[in-house]
Amino acid sequence: MNKYESVVIINPNLEVEGIKTLIAKFSDLINSNGTVSSVEELGKRKLAYEIKKQNEGYYVVIKFEAKSELIAELERVYRITDEVIKFIVVKEEE
Repeated sequence: MNKYESVVIINPNLEVEGIKTLIAKFSDLINSNGTVSSVEELGKRKLAYEIKKQNEGYYVVIKFEAKSELIAELERVYRITDEVIKFIVVKEEE
């Protein structure tokens, strides 16, 4: 299993319950084939440039261990989730 870090920017207009639900959805997906080490909510931050007509985003950092096959599925789920503005998954160096 490899260690990964995922940064997800969520639409800031979403209610707190909606954000918690999305984080739980992503964590459950990762836990199905891996282990979530930590979930850090950085809160609302100003974006460097406008994305999907948004100037702010709600940042969430998820650190986890998983097999490489999970990453494709996780990115697919990020893409089809309308509330996700931007995301990135990075493999951490050993």
